[in-house]
Amino acid sequence: MNFPEGAAIVFCEGAFGTPNGKTAHGLVRRTKRYTVLSVIDSTKPNQDSGEFLDGKANAIPIYAHLQEALAQASSAGQNPSYFVIGLAPDGGRLNREHRKSVKEAIQAGLHIDSGLHDFLSEDPEFQKLAEEKGIRIRDVRMTPPRNELHFFSGKIEKVASLKVAVLGTDSAVGKRTTAWLLVEALHRGGLTAELIGTGQTAWMQGARYTLMLDSLINDFVSGEIEHAVWSAWNEIHPDVIVIEGQGSLMNPAYPGGFEILAAGRPDVVILQHAPGRKEYDGFPGYPIHSIETQIQAIELISGKPVCAVTINHENLPADDIPAVCAEISSRTSLPAVDVLKDGAGEISKVLQSYLKG
Repeated sequence: MNFPEGAAIVFCEGAFGTPNGKTAHGLVRRTKRYTVLSVIDSTKPNQDSGEFLDGKANAIPIYAHLQEALAQASSAGQNPSYFVIGLAPDGGRLNREHRKSVKEAIQAGLHIDSGLHDFLSEDPEFQKLAEEKGIRIRDVRMTPPRNELHFFSGKIEKVASLKVAVLGTDSAVGKRTTAWLLVEALHRGGLTAELIGTGQTAWMQGARYTLMLDSLINDFVSGEIEHAVWSAWNEIHPDVIVIEGQGSLMNPAYPGGFEILAAGRPDVVILQHAPGRKEYDGFPGYPIHSIETQIQAIELISGKPVCAVTINHENLPADDIPAVCAEISSRTSLPAVDVLKDGAGEISKVLQSYLKG
């Protein structure tokens, strides 16, 4: 696996800094697969994407239009080869205006990487244009042929690594970011760790072991989770395997945590929580279940402990974050940490007490 594959412009029109921009957020924070040059979002032009997102400059600018991004890259001697769709809208669909941007990118000779449910490589208009320009369209969410999919077999029981699931109290709450930060903290602590990606963004970031949980046929979801975890153990034998969560147990549209608990069979769970949210993402009128209820549900289903709570600080004033963490820790009797601000070092130390041998 030779990374980076090339330089990329990330398309996130109208969504950067919102839950629907989470793929772009992941890519500007970290990716081995691409060298990210810029982000496109005409609603937030002329800003540094890292400064806007996390208050830390990353020298990846936001431009209003593709032509501006291409012109700036050319003047800097850069040669972008990928147009990566960084949008993650509900249902994974591409709207009419966004289609125009994809066509513009193809005409500019950029390869297209898309994590949408709309498979662009099967779109007749895009197919024809891509053939004319000699470019490739990759639909990351397109699953392997059925004869290559795995059914649950029980081989997960052979995995001797500590298995950690990073689940969430909601969708688009920061589970993948926390999982990566945890892997990096474990590495700094002298342990080997591998992330199991369960969605398109982790693949785009270069995770070696990934599956597209939300586009798999239901019969094979458990088997693909098991196979990814087993493959990481069988090939690398890391001390810790960190499984990226999807949705949450009680999110009405994305209850992906069930399969991860059932098939990944984690030894311990970390729960990502956004205290500033009152309703499930995208579903007004559906109040988020309390963190105590969610912990109780996870532990009842899995028979394993939730060992820590990690905080998404959206909608929280910065000065309030320490008090919020302390209050959650008091309610749950668990460490509560904002890993995006304070790092995952404390959580990695908690996990060391669960390591076997």
